[in-house]
Amino acid sequence: MHDKLRLEKMIRKTLVFMICLAAAFPLPAADDSERFREIHEKEWAFRMSEFPMFASYVGVNDYADQMGDVSEEAEARRYGFWKEIRAELDEVSCQRLDRTDCINYRIFVKQIDNFLAKFETRAFLIPFTSDTGFYIELGRLPVETDFGSTEDYRNYLGRLHQLPRLLDQYITLLRTGLESGITQPAVILKGRDEPIKAQIVENVADSPFYQPFKEMPESVSGGDRAELLATAEKVISDEVIPAYRRLDEFYNKEYMPGARTSLGATQLPDGKRFYQAKIQQYATVDMTPEEIHAIGREQVARIRAEMEEIIREVGFEGDFAEFLEFLRTDPQFYAKTPKELLAHASYYAKKIDGRLPMLFGHMPRQPYGVAPVPGELAPFYTSGRYVGAPLEAQRGGYYWVNTYALESRPLYAIPALTLHEGAPGHHTQNALAAEQEDLPPFRRYVYISAYGEGWGLYSEKLGLEMDIYETPYEQFGRLTYEMWRACRLVIDTGIHAMGWTRQQALDFLASNTALSIREVTTEIDRYISWPAQALSYKLGEYTIWQLRGQAERDLGDDFDIRAFHDFILSLGSVPLDVLTEETQRWISGQ
Repeated sequence: MHDKLRLEKMIRKTLVFMICLAAAFPLPAADDSERFREIHEKEWAFRMSEFPMFASYVGVNDYADQMGDVSEEAEARRYGFWKEIRAELDEVSCQRLDRTDCINYRIFVKQIDNFLAKFETRAFLIPFTSDTGFYIELGRLPVETDFGSTEDYRNYLGRLHQLPRLLDQYITLLRTGLESGITQPAVILKGRDEPIKAQIVENVADSPFYQPFKEMPESVSGGDRAELLATAEKVISDEVIPAYRRLDEFYNKEYMPGARTSLGATQLPDGKRFYQAKIQQYATVDMTPEEIHAIGREQVARIRAEMEEIIREVGFEGDFAEFLEFLRTDPQFYAKTPKELLAHASYYAKKIDGRLPMLFGHMPRQPYGVAPVPGELAPFYTSGRYVGAPLEAQRGGYYWVNTYALESRPLYAIPALTLHEGAPGHHTQNALAAEQEDLPPFRRYVYISAYGEGWGLYSEKLGLEMDIYETPYEQFGRLTYEMWRACRLVIDTGIHAMGWTRQQALDFLASNTALSIREVTTEIDRYISWPAQALSYKLGEYTIWQLRGQAERDLGDDFDIRAFHDFILSLGSVPLDVLTEETQRWISGQ
C-alpha cells in the first residue's frame, strides 16, 4: 500500500515537473513557424518590388529595369503595409519558435520597427548625409550594373528613363522638408553638390551614365548596338542631364538658403523621438544619450593614458598637443603620390591576408581589391570605406582609400584602416554573411551598424595579435582610431542632445586624436548630418570585447580564438542584445 502511494506521488511529481518544463521550454509550434515564414517571405517580396536597386544588389533581377517610387505617397503606402506586417508579427510567439527562428523573428521585428519609425519621425525627408545619399547612390548606377547582354543594356536604359522622375520626387521631398523644418543643417551643405555637378556635361559622351556604352561587349552587335547607342544618347541628353540641372538649381537656390541653422537632431520637430529612434536603429541599444556620453568620456580617458605611453616610448620631448602637431606636419608620415598611398594600403592588405588563419578558421570565397575613392566624392569623403559586391557579380568587393589631399592621409593610420575596411573587418564580415544561404534574405543582406562597425573596430585591435603594426607610430595610429570612435560617443550625443556647437565638436576631436584637421572637419560634419550612426562603432566593439573576455574567463585553456571568431561571424549581422545572448549560449555550450 505504501509502495503504491509512493509510486503515485512520484508520478504526480514527475507530471508536475514535465508541465513546468514544457512551460519553460515550449516545443516549437508548427503553426507559428509556418506563419512567421509566410510573413517574412511576403514582406521580402514586397521589399524587392519597392526597392528595385536593392533587389538588383541582392541578385533579384525581376525589377532590373525599374527605379522605384520615393514620393511621400509611396512612403505612406509602405508604412501602411509595414503596420499590417507588425500586427501580424504580434500574433506569432517567439517562445513557440525554435531557437534559430526566434533569433530571426527578433531581428525581423527590429527591421520593421525601424521602417515604421522612419516614417513616423519623417526621417525620409532627409535622404542624404554629408558623404552619402540618393544622388551619390544613383550616380553609382553605371559602375554597379553588370553588363553582358543586350537585355542588360535595355534594362539599364529603362532605369535611365525613370531616373528624372525619381530625382524630381526627391526634390519634392526635400521641399516638403524645408516647409516642415526637417532638413540637413545649413553648415554641412556647402560643396556637397559636387556629385550632382559631375553629371551635368555638355557632351553626352562625357556623361558617367554613358560610359557603359563605350565598352559594349561583342555579344551586342549590329542593329541592337546602333539602336542602344542612339537611345542612350537621346535619354541622357534630353532627360538625365536636364534632371540633374533641375536638382542642382534647387539645391543651390532653395535648399541651401532655406536649410535650418540648428545642429542637433533633438531640435527637429519631435526631435527627441527622432534621435532615440536613430540610436535604436544604429546602436541597437536601449540607452539614453546621457548614458552613452558617460561611456564615451570613460573610454577617452582610458585611451589617452595608452597614447601617453607611446609618446614616452618614442622619446618625444613635448606635450600631447605638440606630439599631435608633429604627426600632422612631419613629411615622413605622408605619401607623395596617390599611387604610393594605394601601394601602402595594398601592402598591408596582403600582409594581413597571410596571417588571417592565425585567428580564423573560415574565410570568405569572395576577394576584394584596393582602389581610390571616386574623384567626385573624395573632397568630402571619409578616409576609407568598404564597398561590397553581390556574390554573383563579375567583380569583388573594394576597399576604398581616399587619395585626395594627401597631406591629410597619414601612412601610420593605414594598417588600422585596412584591418577595419578590408580583412578581417568589413569585407570578411559582409562576404561571409552573403554566403550564408541557410539564413533568410532579410538577414543575409541587411547591415546592422552596431554589429558591422563594432566588428570593424574590433578588427583593428586584432592587428596586435597578428603582429601587423610595425612601428610605435602605427600603434599610435591604431590608438588614434580607437580614440576617434570613443570621441564619437561624446560628440554625437553632445551635438544631438546636449546643445554642442560645431566648433566645440571640432576642438574636442582635434585635441584628442592625431586626425588631420581636414579629416576632423569632414568627420564632424558627418556626425552632424547622420545622427547616431557614429555611436555604433565603439558600442559594438565594446560589446564584442566584453563577450570575448567572458569566453576567455569561463573556458580557460579550452578557449579557442578561431572558434570564437568563426561563431561571431556565423551569426551574420545581428543587434547587440542578440549577439550577447547567443555568444553567452555558445560559451555555455563549449
